[in-house]
Amino acid sequence: MNTGDSTRREFLRRMLTGAAAVAAPGALLAASGALGAPRGGPAAGPGAASAQAAPGSAPAAPASAQPPAPRPNIVLIMSDDMGFSDLGCYGGEIRTPNLDALAARGIRFTQFYNTARCCPTRASLLTGLYPHQAGVGHMMDDRGLPGYTGNLNKNCRTIAEVLRPAGYANYMAGKWHVAKDIKPEGPKFNWPLQRGFDRFYGTIHGAGSFYDPCSLTRDNTQIPPGSPDYYYTDAISDNAARFIADHRREKPGRPFFLYVAYTAAHWPMHARQADVARCRGRYDNGWQALRAERCERMLAMGLIDKRWGISPPDSRPWDEVPHDEKDWHLRRMEVYAAMVEVMDRGIGRIVDELRRTGCLDDTLIFFLEDNGGCAEEYGSQGPVKPDPAQPVVLRPMAADELQPAMQPPLTRDGRPVRTGRGVVPGPADTYVAYGKEWANVSNTPFRWYKHWVHEGGIATPLIVHWPAALRRQGELEHTPGHLIDIMATCVEAAGAAYPAQHEGTPITPLEGRSLLPLFEGRPVQREAIYWEHEGNRAVREGRWKLVARGPAGPWELYDMQADRCELTDLAAREPERVNRMAAMWQAWAERASVLPWPWKPLKPGCT
Repeated sequence: MNTGDSTRREFLRRMLTGAAAVAAPGALLAASGALGAPRGGPAAGPGAASAQAAPGSAPAAPASAQPPAPRPNIVLIMSDDMGFSDLGCYGGEIRTPNLDALAARGIRFTQFYNTARCCPTRASLLTGLYPHQAGVGHMMDDRGLPGYTGNLNKNCRTIAEVLRPAGYANYMAGKWHVAKDIKPEGPKFNWPLQRGFDRFYGTIHGAGSFYDPCSLTRDNTQIPPGSPDYYYTDAISDNAARFIADHRREKPGRPFFLYVAYTAAHWPMHARQADVARCRGRYDNGWQALRAERCERMLAMGLIDKRWGISPPDSRPWDEVPHDEKDWHLRRMEVYAAMVEVMDRGIGRIVDELRRTGCLDDTLIFFLEDNGGCAEEYGSQGPVKPDPAQPVVLRPMAADELQPAMQPPLTRDGRPVRTGRGVVPGPADTYVAYGKEWANVSNTPFRWYKHWVHEGGIATPLIVHWPAALRRQGELEHTPGHLIDIMATCVEAAGAAYPAQHEGTPITPLEGRSLLPLFEGRPVQREAIYWEHEGNRAVREGRWKLVARGPAGPWELYDMQADRCELTDLAAREPERVNRMAAMWQAWAERASVLPWPWKPLKPGCT
C-alpha cells in the first residue's frame, strides 16, 4: 500500500473525528442570512496544478482503503435542465431556502462541470467515467459504435454496484435514463435493480408529463400514478424520504447510498396553480433586467469575477415584445420557477427525514445539475394543436392503464394535451418549454446552452454538506471539478474498493479524482478535464479552455481566469497552445471511445 493511500485514510479519519466536535446537531438547517465569506476570489484558484501525465492518459484507479468508522450515508441529488444561476445561493431569485441552508453549512463549488446533456451526464455521474467509456456518448440510441450504444456497458460499474460489497444499501428515486429499453416487459438488465440498487421508484425514460409520467416504475414493475392529484416531483421526494425511514427501521446498522434524480425543471413546464401563483409578478421586468440582477448578486457572493463581464443577451429587448406575447413568456418562467421551488421543498422533506432519523450529521449530501439551461422550444412553437376550434370528446384512461408516451396525447381524465405558441403552461393538458430567452437567464453570465460545451451548457452548481466531516462551512471552492469526481469521492468516503474486473470482465479504471482533500482546503491534482457531445468538444487544462462548436467547428481558446464568459478568443494569438491542447483532446478522444464518432464530418475539425 503506498504512502498516498495511507495519508488519504488518515485525512478522512481526521475529518470524521475532528470536525464532529464542531457540528451543532439540530441547528444545521436553520435558515441563515449571509452565506459566509468566500475563500479568496474566483481568480484566486481557477485550477490546481496539473499532474505530470501523458496527454489524454487514464488516471490510476484509487487503491482499496480500509473503511473508516463511521462510514457516511451518501445522498446524491441532481436536478434537470437548470442553469448555473437559478438557485438562490447561486444568485437566483427563485426561492430555494432548503438548498440555500445546505450551502450555508457546506461548500459551494464555483467551477464544477457536467457533460451538457441528460443521459451522458447520468452515465458519467453513476460510473465515474466519461460517458462514452460507459457506452452513453449520446442518447438512448445504438449508433453501432463502442462509445454510442445507448446503454451502460459491462465494462463500467455504478456507484451502487461499487458500494454494495462495502456493506451499503442502495436506493434510487427519480429519472434513470441510462437504458435503451423502457417498455414494461423490458429487457431490464440495465434497470436500476440490475445495476446495484435495492429499491427504485421513478422513470426509466428521460422525460414526460409530471402528472402522468411514462415508464413510471417501482422496482422492476411499471405502474400508473395511482392518484388524481399526483405530481412527479413530490412523488420523487416522498419516496426518497420513505426509503430513508424504512432503512433506519429495517437496517439500522448499515450505511446507505440514496440517488435522487429529479426531472424538474425539464420540459414540459408543469406545476400546480397554487405553486405558480407564488411566483406571479416576479418576472415582470423581463429577461434582460433579470440577467443583470442575477449578475449583481453573483458578484456580491464572490461566485463570478467582474473582469468576465456578461455574455451578450440572446434575446430581443423586453420592451420590444408585444404585450400579449409578454404575458405568455411570463407565465412560462413563472411555471419554471414554481417547478424549482417544489423540488426545493421536497429536498427539505428529505433533509427533515435525515434529521428525524438521526442521520443528518453523518450523511454526505451532494446537489448538482445535469446540464445548463435548455433552449429547446419543445411544444412551444407553431400553431396550437389540437385545433381549439374542434369539439373535444373526452376519453378517460383506465385507473390501471400505463402511460407509454413521453408526450401523452390525453390527460388521465381524457382531455387532449395542447402544444403550440401561446399555450399557457402549468396544467396537465399542456406540453410546452420555457424557451431560449429564459434559458439565457438561467445560464447567467455564460453563453450557449444544454448540448453545447461552452460554459452555459456545462457549468453546474455543486453543493456539498457533511456536518460530521466538513470543517469548511459557507465557503466557496474555486477548483475545477467534474461529474467523474463524484464516484471517486464516494468510493473513498465509504472505504470501498473499486474493482479491476467483475466476473471475468475488465472494468474501466476510474477517471475522476476524489474531492475529499478540497473539503479540508487542500488541492486536487489532475491533468485536464474533457468533453464531447454531438461534435461539440472541449478540454480544460488549468486556467485554459479549448472549445469548439460542432464536429467541423474551429477551436476557440479562452483564459478562464480572466474570461470565463468566453468572449475573447485567443486562438489566433496562441497557436502553439491550441495545437498542444488539441492533441491532448485527440489522444483522450481516441482512448475514451469518443472516436470513431457518428457525426459528419467523421474527423473533428474537418470541413
